[in-house]
Amino acid sequence: MAACMRRICGSGLLKSNPGIVLQQANKYSSSASWTRSQKALCTTAGVLAGGAAALWYTLDRSVQAADLILHPSEQAWPHNGLLSTFDHASLRRGYEVYKQVCAACHSMQYVRYRELIGVTHTEEEAKAEAAEVMVEDGPDDAGNMFKRPGKLADRFPSPYPNENAARAANNGAYPPDLSYITAARHGGEDYIFALLTGYCEAPAGVTLQEGQHYNPYFMGGAIGMAQAIYSEVCEFGDGTPPSASQIAKDVSAFLRWCAEPEHDQRKKTGFKALLMLSFFTAISIYWKKHSWSSLKSLKMLYVPRKKL
Repeated sequence: MAACMRRICGSGLLKSNPGIVLQQANKYSSSASWTRSQKALCTTAGVLAGGAAALWYTLDRSVQAADLILHPSEQAWPHNGLLSTFDHASLRRGYEVYKQVCAACHSMQYVRYRELIGVTHTEEEAKAEAAEVMVEDGPDDAGNMFKRPGKLADRFPSPYPNENAARAANNGAYPPDLSYITAARHGGEDYIFALLTGYCEAPAGVTLQEGQHYNPYFMGGAIGMAQAIYSEVCEFGDGTPPSASQIAKDVSAFLRWCAEPEHDQRKKTGFKALLMLSFFTAISIYWKKHSWSSLKSLKMLYVPRKKL
C-alpha cells in the first residue's frame, strides 16, 4: 500500500496545479472576454435586480396578514424622553379612571395606597382614599375576623375573592391584575391605549362566541372584555373634558407608573451619575495629559563625540 501511494505521489497525480485549473475554468467561462463596460453593466443589473427583489419582499410582507394581532402605533407620551418624567396631573386622572371604571373587574394587588403620596395625592388625600375601603382584618381577641377602614399600608382592594369567582362573573374570562400589565404586554402603554380605543365590528368571516367582542389589537381578535371606555364615562376632578381618547391616555399612563413607580427617580439618578462621570472623565483626561507631558515633550538629540 505504501509503495502504491509513493508511485502515485511521484507521478504527480495528487499534486495540485492552480495554473492548470484556472486555465480550464477560463475555458468554460465567457466573462473572460468581456470588456470593462460589459462587466460594469452586468454588475449594475445584478444590483438593481437584488434591490428590486428586496423591495418586492418588503412590500409583500407589509400587506400580508402574517400576525394574529394588529401592532399598536407608538404614541407621543410625555415621559418617553431621555430626561422626561410622568405628567402627574395625568396620573391622578388615570387613578380616577381606574377607580371609577377599571376597579369593577380588575385588581391591583401589588399597589398600596401609600405609594400615591407625592405622586397623585397628598398624604391626607391618600388616607381618605384608603379609608373609603373596608378591609378584612383579624383575628380579634375572640378569634373572629372583622372589617376596618383601610390604611395607607393596605393594597388596592380586589373586586372578587378568588379567581373562580372572577371567572364565574365574567363568562369564564379571568380579568388580569393590572399592577404590571404594561410590563407584561408587548408595547406597554401603547398596547393599553390601542386596546381600549380599538374596538370595532368583526370583519366578514370572523365568528365570535357569546359574550365575546372583537378587538384587532388582542391576540386572536376575540376578547371577553366589553368596550369600557366611552366619552364622559367618568368625571375628572380637575375639570378636564373626559373624551374617550383622554380617558384611555390617562389610565394608560397610570398603569405604566404602577408597573414602574421608580421611573422618575431612576432618570434623576441617571442624570446625576452622568454629571459625575463627565466630571471625573475630564479630571482623568487632564491628569493623563499632565502625567505624560514631560515624556511626550522630551526632546532627544544625538551629539557625536569630538575626536581628541
